[in-house]
Amino acid sequence: MIILQKLPGGFQVKNILVTGGAGYIGSHVVKALGEKGFNVLTYDNLSTGNKWAVLYGEIVVADLADRDTLKDVIKRFKPDAVMHFAASIIVSESVRDPLKYYRNNTINTINLLEVMLQNNVKNLIFSSTAAVYGIPEIIPVKEDAPMNPINPYGSSKMMIELILKDIARSENFFYISLRYFNVAGADRDSRIGQAYKESTHLITRALKAAKGEIDKLEIFGTDYPTPDGTCIRDYIHVDDLADAHVYALEYLLKNKKSDVFNCGYGRGYSVKEVINTVKKVTGIDFPVQETDRREGDPPVLIADCSKIKDILNWRPQYDNLEYIIKTAWQWEKSKIRLQ
Repeated sequence: MIILQKLPGGFQVKNILVTGGAGYIGSHVVKALGEKGFNVLTYDNLSTGNKWAVLYGEIVVADLADRDTLKDVIKRFKPDAVMHFAASIIVSESVRDPLKYYRNNTINTINLLEVMLQNNVKNLIFSSTAAVYGIPEIIPVKEDAPMNPINPYGSSKMMIELILKDIARSENFFYISLRYFNVAGADRDSRIGQAYKESTHLITRALKAAKGEIDKLEIFGTDYPTPDGTCIRDYIHVDDLADAHVYALEYLLKNKKSDVFNCGYGRGYSVKEVINTVKKVTGIDFPVQETDRREGDPPVLIADCSKIKDILNWRPQYDNLEYIIKTAWQWEKSKIRLQ
């Protein structure tokens, strides 16, 4: 069934269909597109997203498995490009339930691609992940590093990257795959942010511990080959990531050239460093418990992001861990639950 909701904003410039646009990253991209004057339509099943997070354009509540609805929406909206965020993203869950990830992330993306091609929609921005690299031999990792994922989440995304590459060879089809590292932070005006019912993101869980919403924050593994024994990650503010998507879209529409880009800052912070910064920003010394490693976690993931800067001329504005945590903390304190 199609449920259409008219929302403020949008101009008749380019039509952009955003799958998963009611989720955390997708909603920030919808915001960025709306602010740039694109005409946006969000397609989301609301399994982890929220209607109130869609600040621009219409929203269609439906699943990518529903090919008939997807076909009707694409025929009606006639998108110039699709930005695809709809996916399951929890690494530990993918290890426990791999078929869910191959069904939602791989099969449903194939549904989307088939309907796009049937309706002559030939431009796609794909939400990928640094998890496709697995445990890279060289850090920071470049886009030409081998894809060798160590969990089903990464494998499900890698499969789509390979499919996109094959389609681009055989069709007049163009795509940009953006490989995210760790995304955090929130809209600086606290309109949108992470609102998952069961968030597994380190910064969000640390803030929930600071608020007292969870009893303690667990550190999964302190015996990694890193300076303090905890995993190191490259954290990027969600607004910088959203801007990277707009840059990628404009480049794709103008140049009709497929490519792959890392999205990060090129520096890493350990779990303990993040926790200490959260305590500094919030002023709260919440309980922390060290526990065993989680399956599927690489020790270090840091982006080499020189390519996206050189080709797309993208320049991050919020490369500061304290600022990232500050915006996330403001959101956690002020967010409203609109169901």
